[in-house]
Amino acid sequence: MQRGRPHAMTHTTTEQPTRRASGTVVPVLAFAGIVVAVMQTLLVPVIKDLPQLLDTAPSNATWVLTSTLLSGAVATPIMGRLGDLYGKRRMLILSLAVMVVGALVSALTSDLLTMIAGRTLQGFAMGAIPLGIGLMRDMLPREKLGSAMALMSSSIGVGGGLALPLAALVAQHADWHALFYGAAGLGVLSILLTLAVVPESPMRAKGTFDVLGALGLSAGLVLFLLPITKGSDWGWTSGTTLGLFGASALVLLLWGVMELRKKAPLVDLRTTARPAVLFTNLASIMVGVSFYVVSLVLPQLLQLPKATGYGLGQSMVVAGLLVAPLGLTMMFTAPVYARLSARYGPKVTLILGMLIIGIGYGAGLGLMSAPWQSAVIAVILGAGIGLAYSSLPALIVGAVPASETGAANGLNTLMRSIGTSVSSAVIGMVLANTAQNVGGVAIPTMHGFHVSFLIATGAVAVGLLMAVFLPKPNRAPQLRVSSEEEAGIARAEEALRGFRGRVLDAAGSPVARAKVTLIDRRGRQAGATLSEEDGSYALAVPTEGAYVLAARAAGHGPLASAATHPGVERAVDLDLSLPGESVTA
Repeated sequence: MQRGRPHAMTHTTTEQPTRRASGTVVPVLAFAGIVVAVMQTLLVPVIKDLPQLLDTAPSNATWVLTSTLLSGAVATPIMGRLGDLYGKRRMLILSLAVMVVGALVSALTSDLLTMIAGRTLQGFAMGAIPLGIGLMRDMLPREKLGSAMALMSSSIGVGGGLALPLAALVAQHADWHALFYGAAGLGVLSILLTLAVVPESPMRAKGTFDVLGALGLSAGLVLFLLPITKGSDWGWTSGTTLGLFGASALVLLLWGVMELRKKAPLVDLRTTARPAVLFTNLASIMVGVSFYVVSLVLPQLLQLPKATGYGLGQSMVVAGLLVAPLGLTMMFTAPVYARLSARYGPKVTLILGMLIIGIGYGAGLGLMSAPWQSAVIAVILGAGIGLAYSSLPALIVGAVPASETGAANGLNTLMRSIGTSVSSAVIGMVLANTAQNVGGVAIPTMHGFHVSFLIATGAVAVGLLMAVFLPKPNRAPQLRVSSEEEAGIARAEEALRGFRGRVLDAAGSPVARAKVTLIDRRGRQAGATLSEEDGSYALAVPTEGAYVLAARAAGHGPLASAATHPGVERAVDLDLSLPGESVTA
């Protein structure tokens, strides 16, 4: 143990100390998430018209949607890692800027290849969700973090639900290119708000960007998601589909071996293999599947003509308004989640959300005969999906070090994207194979809608099983608090991942009421406490790294002891022995 004056410590980062987060940070970050969702939902009202609008075959027109899905899946973990290394705010602005450029490219063209290029650039905006969650963790106090992250995580559904009727209204009464101009305008507004309100996070991961790992992951994901999205067109047993699946498995296997050997990998697979992270990601896939089913089924059911015998005969705008409660309910679920999570923890709220989703789809099997019933289904599913989506980042953040928040949440968002991709492919295949041919036009059937809801129910059951297997957290994370009193409890329990020990005098006897101060490598106070009657103390650390623990008590000389915390979820034991000479306190 080292005594005396603390050593001077140097650091290589150049960023300024964190500014205190204002009350507008959360809505601005949530707005960025909503902008991303709007970008994804833009073309839903005109999906059936895309072949005519772009003068191409239906199979080619689907690439306008597929390209965004693929680029978003690839960009999400990459932008998360770049945010951890070089600044989450910086990468958030970059993601939105690339989206704006892509929206303007699409707004100025009716050429298929140019449109696909623009939509590919728009997919980069998906990185805004994990980056926003990471910024919230780094800046917000514990008592506000749970509800804030819940709102950010749910924003993808909120934006999608709210944008659908607005996009339908624009598509009905204006040129469809206006949709992209609107998305670009929202993107610019989000960038300006972020620059004005959101401070940069001081948290940085160690190491450099893994370029080869990014290329390997990108190739593996494209090879996997391409046959998922195009399998129904190519044939699920065709040589192309099976060959791409096999190539994906090989590339991802080699990529995993390479990542395990790197000191600073793009994705820390050892962290990903932790049960808390692994089962959360598996549950995320199932939540993604269940979320997309309702988005595919209800709008089609509502717009089918009544002459089919089961169609509800609603206009594009009315159908959008009846599905909008899905997003609205998700938005209003965020504060409810914060209270439930504070009392029971995010694992319980995830299980509860899954159960509500299952109830919604089960009830939906008998609620397809009137427009108002679609709104009821949307409300029930919105509540369940809102709880489930809100729980996912809390579980991830509670299981990884602060410096890996962006990458870990990026991977979790990727898992949701894979779920929606699988859902889109499977439900598209089901509806196509069960459709009736009327006058050369394929009309979805009620049987296909029922099968789709049953598939969603099955996915929820699998996700519920994954949620049940989540390990019980061995410390109370900062995400489970909603009041100052609970925040105090969480801070005490969080010391399980920090420094602990006893303050002793020169004879080895405990010293009560000694002040112990934690000083980070910049010389700033990172925490302080008073020792108990038995001399014990406990201090949480905000992140791994070098610290100085300074101790002082009446009748004793001061002590400064340098120590390093590895950042893992355990405490570092460190007793502090005060010098015996008497000094003025």
